[in-house]
Amino acid sequence: MSKSTQKQATENADQVIAKSRRHQQEREKTYREQALKLYPWICGRCTREFDHKNLRELTVHHRDHNHDNNPADGSNWELLCLYCHDNEHQRYEQQSQYGSSQPEQKSSSGASHNPFADLDVLMKKNK
Repeated sequence: MSKSTQKQATENADQVIAKSRRHQQEREKTYREQALKLYPWICGRCTREFDHKNLRELTVHHRDHNHDNNPADGSNWELLCLYCHDNEHQRYEQQSQYGSSQPEQKSSSGASHNPFADLDVLMKKNK
């Protein structure tokens, strides 16, 4: 391989690497990537757990249904699987179309499992 061909290949590889790094930085700025860093990869409704293989099935739900409301602390987000997310939006659409026959109350369909229950007890045992 000639020096000019080798130099061109190195420049092309550097460009690909730089493009990849820029893409990763842009992706990390999105609210989905931020939410995936903030919260455990568990559906907030059905408590299904996710890993890298099926992470694409975990979505970010905006609690107030405003996709422009993306606070950095993630207070308007919750992670839901595709099915629970779809169900949440169907319920919202039905409520907005037909109104609510019951007084406004917090949904009890949230996760009942607390993965950090008794963590303080376990931490004290290890000391």
